[in-house]
Amino acid sequence: MFFVDTLEFEGLGNRSYLAGGAAAAVVIDPPRDIDQVIAAAARRGVRIAYVAETHVHNDYVTGGLELARVTGASYLVPAAAHVSFARTPVADGDTVDVDAGLVLRAIATPGHTPHHTSYVLEQDGRGVAAFTGGSLLIGTVGRPDLVEPRLTEQLARAQHASAHRLTAELDDEVPVLPTHGFGSFCSSAQAEGDATTIGKERTSNDALTLDVDTFVQRMLAGLEDVPAYYAHMGPANAAGPAPVDLTPPRRADAGEISSRLAAGEWVVDLRSRMAFAEGHVAGSFNFEGEGKLATYLAWLIPWGKPVTLLADTPEQISAAQRELARVGIDRPAAAATGDPAGWVHEGERLASFPRARFADLAQVRERGDEVVVLDVRRDSERVGGYIDGSVHIPIHELHGRIGEVPDGTVWVHCAGGMRAAIAASLLDAAGRKVVAVDDAFDAAADAGLPLASA
Repeated sequence: MFFVDTLEFEGLGNRSYLAGGAAAAVVIDPPRDIDQVIAAAARRGVRIAYVAETHVHNDYVTGGLELARVTGASYLVPAAAHVSFARTPVADGDTVDVDAGLVLRAIATPGHTPHHTSYVLEQDGRGVAAFTGGSLLIGTVGRPDLVEPRLTEQLARAQHASAHRLTAELDDEVPVLPTHGFGSFCSSAQAEGDATTIGKERTSNDALTLDVDTFVQRMLAGLEDVPAYYAHMGPANAAGPAPVDLTPPRRADAGEISSRLAAGEWVVDLRSRMAFAEGHVAGSFNFEGEGKLATYLAWLIPWGKPVTLLADTPEQISAAQRELARVGIDRPAAAATGDPAGWVHEGERLASFPRARFADLAQVRERGDEVVVLDVRRDSERVGGYIDGSVHIPIHELHGRIGEVPDGTVWVHCAGGMRAAIAASLLDAAGRKVVAVDDAFDAAADAGLPLASA
C-alpha cells in the first residue's frame, strides 16, 4: 500500500507532497517552514527518507536543504541544476527505493527550467502518481520565461515535448500532482479544477492537443508580468537557504511605529480591508492577511525594506510571518496587535477613507462630479473590458507610478476588491483622496457604467 498527502499553500498557490508506504516516505518540493512537513510524517508514522526537488524554484524559498539536514534524508536535486551545496544529483531514469515495493523514478521534463525533473512513484513496477512540479499542470503547464529571456521560446518548445513524454510513458489513470498552478505566477495559466490524471490532460491540455508551433505561440502571447521578488528566489535556493526563524517579532508601541514610518520603512496592516478603511495608522499599507499576502507584499515592497506588521491578534502576526518567510522576508522588524487606537499617540486620530460599489460610482458620474477612475487589474484582465475613461496602472506598478495618477478624488477598483484595497492604501499614504471600490467588476456593467474593450 502507498499514500500521498497533499500540503497546500494557498497564499502562494503551490502544493507540496508527502508520499510513501508503511515505514518511509519522500517529500516533494517542501516549503521553507518544514515543521508542518515533519508533523505530517509523524501523523503517518513514517520516516522521511528522501526530499526531492523538481527544480530550483523561482517563486518561493525551499525548505528542502534544511528538511534533509534535520531528518537525515537524502536530498535529491536535478543533476543539471547549479547549486552551491552538497546533494544527491538526480538524472533522467534514476531511481530510489522509498519503501518496500515503492520506487521513485526521475523523468527529465525540461521546460519550466532547463533542468526540470518530474518524479513518478511506482508500486511493484507500475506508476501510481506523477509529481510534475512546474511541468504538466492541471489544464496548463509551467511558464518558460523565468530563467533567461533568450531561452523562453526554446523552453516553451521543451514544455510541449515534456508533456508528451509524460503522457507517452504513463497510463491514463495516473494522478498528475503538480507543485504550481493554484494561483502561483509560475503557471502559464491557472489550474482548471483541483485534481487531474494523465488521461484527462491528454484530451484537454493545450500542450497535448495543439501542435508545437500553435502551442508556443499561444502560450508566449499569454504570459503575464513576473513578480519582482522572483529575482531573489532562484539565487537563494541555489545558494542553500538558511533555516527559518519563526520566533515572534519584537512588540512595537505607537512611538516605534511612528519612527519607522518616518524612516521610510513599511508598516503593513494585515486586518480586513473593511477594518482598515474605517481606521488605520496614517502612512501604513493594507495587505490583508487572508489575501495573497506573500505574493503581493513581496512583489511591491522594495527588496530588503524593513517591515512592521499590525494585526488584530498575535495569531495573525504568526501566520503572516510564516507566509512571508516562504518568500524570503525573514524577520519582521516589529509587530503590534489589538486596538488600532493604541498604534498612534494619545490624541492622534486614525486615518480613514470610504469604500463603495460600482453603483455608487455610476451615481457620482451621473451627477457630473469630476473623479478619477483607476483600474489596477493586470493587462490581460483589462483586455476583456474596462470602464471608459479609466486610468490603468497594474497594482504591482502603482507604488512607483503614483505621480502619474491624475489630480482629483481617485475611485480605485480591481476585479473583486482585494487589490483595490492595497492600491487605496498606497494612494492614501501618499496623501491622495481615495475611494476603494469593493465590488466584483461584473457589477460595473450592471450599474450602467460605460465599458470599452481593447
